Amino acid sequence: MNQGRFTTRNARYWPDQPAVIYRDRVLTFKQLDERSSRLANALIALGACKGDRVAVQSYNRPELVELECALYKAGLVKVALNARLSPAETVETVNNAQARIMLAGPAHVAEISKLRARLTDVKTYVAIDAAEDGFLDYEALLADASEVSPNEEMEPDDLAVLHFTSGSTGKLKAAMQTVGNRFASLRKVVMGRMRAQPGDVLALAGPITHASGMFMQPFLFQGGAILLHDRFDPDSFLASVQRHKVTHTFLVPTMINMIVAHPKAAEYDLSSLRTVSYGSAPMAPSRIKEAWKLFGPVLSQGYGAGETTGGLIALTTEDHRKAIEEGREELLMACGRCFSESEVKLVDDNGTEVAQGEIGEIVIRGPDVFAGFWREPEITAQTLKNSWLHTGDLARMDAEGYIAIVDRKKEMIISGGFNVYPSEIEQVLYSHPSVYEACVVGVPDATWGESVKAVVVLREGHAADAEALVAHCKEFLADFKKPRSVDFVAELPKNANGKLSRKELKERYWAGQERRVA
Repeated sequence: MNQGRFTTRNARYWPDQPAVIYRDRVLTFKQLDERSSRLANALIALGACKGDRVAVQSYNRPELVELECALYKAGLVKVALNARLSPAETVETVNNAQARIMLAGPAHVAEISKLRARLTDVKTYVAIDAAEDGFLDYEALLADASEVSPNEEMEPDDLAVLHFTSGSTGKLKAAMQTVGNRFASLRKVVMGRMRAQPGDVLALAGPITHASGMFMQPFLFQGGAILLHDRFDPDSFLASVQRHKVTHTFLVPTMINMIVAHPKAAEYDLSSLRTVSYGSAPMAPSRIKEAWKLFGPVLSQGYGAGETTGGLIALTTEDHRKAIEEGREELLMACGRCFSESEVKLVDDNGTEVAQGEIGEIVIRGPDVFAGFWREPEITAQTLKNSWLHTGDLARMDAEGYIAIVDRKKEMIISGGFNVYPSEIEQVLYSHPSVYEACVVGVPDATWGESVKAVVVLREGHAADAEALVAHCKEFLADFKKPRSVDFVAELPKNANGKLSRKELKERYWAGQERRVA
């Protein structure tokens, strides 16, 4: 088995159809197959053997797609670094992966060059669209290599990807995604989450080294084209949807917030869109309704992680329609129902499945569940128990199987002995017309241990004070859940993937405290 064979097959089926669109450059399926085979053979010629790790750091560009296809063909392991990692994080990640070869995009070549003495296992450096002493030239490597795929035979348990976390919860660690995991991911996207056909266009503005990239191979498999943005900007993104008649996209809630708040968003022609998939972080029901009004009846939500090789629970477009147009608003609090081959259940601290409607931890078992954390046996043992992945996410499940996430175990606030879930309060804050973004954290309190603080960004041109927001929360929440204080800021901290960084925000309030609440 080898997923790279699909790239070669597509070149036969749709040789002249666009596979990747980037700025004014179009890469056809035939060109993608030829260039990825040349790259695969070049990496092998540099000494890379099956199972070796190959690292890359770059903003979105076609070479990242070529590289992923090449690594599949050659049986090599992808180590994709977030483009926004600090130098120290880059060193930590590459050394942890024991990468043999390192590729760098034009914005990263100079910085990586400075780090070479600290990258202990890297033997060869390759520069993409840039020139640097000590780096091989990407295009020159391709020019000298064969365009015949090496077509390495792979087994389901062979390692395919080291998917590093964003580091928002501390130490960077890598989820080991196997060849079998990646095939399971392809199947579930094609079967349920994002169906496509030749001529369709998938716009990706988030880093394809992470969540956005999970849609690339399934979309290409179906003959669709990938439209890449190197960074997200609402104007350029909306303009590209109109220009290229984009049919599908994946956005994180922060991007949707920016689009919905854009004063000219409604002036763009978005009628070509058939699917706007979102995920990677919770999204407030009030904002979902605004997005439904702007984009039309095309929204779908996914829940998953690197440990599940992408989303495996979905709130479908039909679920959104029921919630918004038929008055079943409680569905907007859910992340959906399991649509993959995996099993999902909610359990208590003893591993016993909880009753319907009770809060339990989401645990998952199936072909898309990862093989563990790279070089982290203790963390793996805490996470994978009797073949079940323990996600750390707390949720309820209703009679129809809809799962509503309450919060992360580690983010739960304990105030005066009561459990308070930040996301529940954030959902209420988002329903206030003046709130643009909100993050709730527990802060030190001499009496209660922790008290609830809301940190809020107001919408441009709107006003609200702390008393008004606390009163708003009191209408919908028990008294012990309402914020005891509200801070207003110009912007909230984000991690490298654009998600709100609750950890960084909380640290501001706990700095210098002898006692910490995890």
